[in-house]
Amino acid sequence: MKNIFDFLGSGFGVSLLPTAILKNRKNTGAGFLGTVVAVPFVFLIPSLPAAQIVTTVAFIFFAVWVAGKTTFGGHDNPKIVIDEMAGYFCAVCLLPRTWPVMLSAFILFRIFDTLKPFGIKKLDNIKNAWGVVLDDVAGGILANIILQIYFLVK
Repeated sequence: MKNIFDFLGSGFGVSLLPTAILKNRKNTGAGFLGTVVAVPFVFLIPSLPAAQIVTTVAFIFFAVWVAGKTTFGGHDNPKIVIDEMAGYFCAVCLLPRTWPVMLSAFILFRIFDTLKPFGIKKLDNIKNAWGVVLDDVAGGILANIILQIYFLVK
């Protein structure tokens, strides 16, 4: 790794293993691993609702900054997984921190991040660091909305 931005952007290096094995492929599984890395960090996010929102939004801006500073090259290089971390934080924001909820958020987020429904793909087409992160944020928000609705009607 050439710098701290590559280290952070790669989810502390977790994304480098599958991308080294599966060279020149967009779908390496690195995004899945990046989301896995995010799970324990959820417990470091403050539990107060306002603090959760502020922390999540701050992390989104941090992720954009880091994604824009990595040396991996190419738009939305699979080695960059800090965007998956930001998306997962959006998926679990303001939800109970129980394993069933966190697993449901994980599964929904991964589905939406992979399929990019409802115009999310257009965000991925933005050719800068915002485009790298915003499609994941949108997928996380969509997962969160579905879970919020579930808790409202439950």
